[in-house]
Amino acid sequence: MKTIKLTKMHGCGNDFVIIDYPEYAKTGMKMDELAKKICDRHFGVGADGMIIPHCEKHDETADISWYFYNSDGSTAQMCGNGMRCFAKYAYDNKLIDKKSFSVQTLAGIIKPELLENGLIKVNMGKPVLEDKKIPFWGERKIKVLDKEFEISPVSMGNPHCVIITDDDPMELALKYGPEIEKHEYFPEKTNVEFVKVKSNMEIDMRVYERGCGITLACGTGACASVVACVLNNLTENKVKVNLLGGPVFVEWQGSKDDTNQDIFLIGSANYSFFAEYIL
Repeated sequence: MKTIKLTKMHGCGNDFVIIDYPEYAKTGMKMDELAKKICDRHFGVGADGMIIPHCEKHDETADISWYFYNSDGSTAQMCGNGMRCFAKYAYDNKLIDKKSFSVQTLAGIIKPELLENGLIKVNMGKPVLEDKKIPFWGERKIKVLDKEFEISPVSMGNPHCVIITDDDPMELALKYGPEIEKHEYFPEKTNVEFVKVKSNMEIDMRVYERGCGITLACGTGACASVVACVLNNLTENKVKVNLLGGPVFVEWQGSKDDTNQDIFLIGSANYSFFAEYIL
């Protein structure tokens, strides 16, 4: 009987299976196949994604790298909640020996920092607003099913479609999220965020994630939502984002005149359990 050791973690309910690379190597499986198997909530462990740290495969500008897979076996360029979990795991398991370090991802170099209060702050880099780099090919209005939405396309290393609304964000995410995720305007599909502004310092957000569906939280989505709110003059530059799984905090000093500013995501990362999984 072949088994591998794994760790289950979550950031605001956005949950991940983390497997050290030597443990993964025992499986003899392709990573996308393992992700689909192990993330299955009925026949596997159950998770929104799978993370495999890699201490050796990174360029000289990074301290460590990761492999990140969604539950459907697709890769994602970045994941903010996953990065917080990864940062805590890497430090606690001595894969890295400092509390502020750099991680090579498909979205470039990302820099997490473990704060003294137990939260993790991640420099998520600069938002991308140029259509062809998101990538996005279309208008700022999108019609799906029986409704037309004003949209704000943003990339945080992965594509996002932010929709600001006065309606119930969860109802909209459930009904329209699957249609917008695969809309022709987004050639690589997209994450879809429905945002309700509560004040100039607080928003509610519900998300339909690309490759996952409805999730309890999305860190890159929280960042993209704040960027859209700031650019539409709806919030200040420091915002509490209420997700289904709990709050995160996003800081961005950008504006319409200067979008070339790093965005920071601050939130928790928690262990759920350690286990051996039977392949």
